[in-house]
Amino acid sequence: MRLATWNINSIRTRVGRAVDFAVREDIDVLALQEIKCTPEQFPYAPFEEAGYQVEVHGLNQWNGVAIASREPITDVSTAFAGMPGFAKGHDGPDAPLEARALGVTVGGVRVWSLYVPNGRSLGDPHLAYKLHWLEALRTSTAAEIAADPNRPLALVGDFNIIPFDVDNGDPGIVIGRSTHVSPEERAAFFALETAGVRDVVRPLIPEGFTYWDYQRLKFPRNEGVRIDFILGSDSFASAVTAASIHRDERKGAQPSDHVPVVVDLDLGDDDGDDLPMIFA
Repeated sequence: MRLATWNINSIRTRVGRAVDFAVREDIDVLALQEIKCTPEQFPYAPFEEAGYQVEVHGLNQWNGVAIASREPITDVSTAFAGMPGFAKGHDGPDAPLEARALGVTVGGVRVWSLYVPNGRSLGDPHLAYKLHWLEALRTSTAAEIAADPNRPLALVGDFNIIPFDVDNGDPGIVIGRSTHVSPEERAAFFALETAGVRDVVRPLIPEGFTYWDYQRLKFPRNEGVRIDFILGSDSFASAVTAASIHRDERKGAQPSDHVPVVVDLDLGDDDGDDLPMIFA
């Protein structure tokens, strides 16, 4: 299986690029973030003509996630357990949920397409929401893995966190002044390891950015950041055979400001007999 994640920054604007990439790179499962549309507005036809089934979770022109797959999609979830909501000036547990998470099972693999809240600025309520959202994700993921430790599970998408200094090539993002690099956000990212998932791309590609702002010639200057990740459970990570960051997708006409991240998986026999055994 070849799995990719891509913050497409409006699927209706870039559907041609998304489908062309998926076909050209022989992608089996493509997780998309920031699709910026409702299910009714999603351009299904080009994906279906290319042999993909698509699940979409979008509520308006903001946020939104989707997963396209060549194999049947089952067990669709549009929120993880305990996922908090957010609305400006709206506090409490009944804040409306945003379209930031979509979980499916495909080919025996549990995949979550995630668009982690941005945080906006230090001290902004959105940063507290981001940290709460990540803690709920950690708890939910730990429970999901504990319930079925042999099933490969992946959290993929735009995490809006720069975990290490080497991942930050943007001089405008500074610790102590900017989100994405604060100690609290980094700690929340690393805490996901305690849930049983880890970065499966970094061991194969230790350096490389996945996002460059459109402004101030960030891409030509290579002033990018690494914020798009594929985090996998033990059974997922042990199946990874290769990884790639597709920097060239930032070039050309109307590119997204993010690029795809891809992993290849050797999942063994369809019945799962070749998957590693994980004992609690």
